[in-house]
Amino acid sequence: MYQRLGPKGFVVLGFPCNQFGGQEPGTPAEIKAFTDGYGVTFPLFSKVDVNGPNTHPLFAYLKKQKGELLGDDIKWNFAKFLIGKDGTVLQRYGPPQSPSAIENDVVKALEKVFV
Repeated sequence: MYQRLGPKGFVVLGFPCNQFGGQEPGTPAEIKAFTDGYGVTFPLFSKVDVNGPNTHPLFAYLKKQKGELLGDDIKWNFAKFLIGKDGTVLQRYGPPQSPSAIENDVVKALEKVFV
């Protein structure tokens, strides 16, 4: 989806996090090697905390804009936020929603018709 919709303005930003069962203990070089094996081409940042007292400011903002019914904390890996061209947080998706499941929302956001 990133490669297909990138020319239309779609951007994916990846933020590794080791707060979920210690599933991301690697060094930056190890994480890059792992993601390269999956063909990841979108920007990948250094590990961040997404919950707790050391929450990265970006995730504090995202969670404040789109909280969850059972609290604002991110519950597990692969949480996704859809952000409009103007910086508005349009939607928050949990780990079960695959990229293909949210593609329609992404297309609508790119066309500025997301509701």
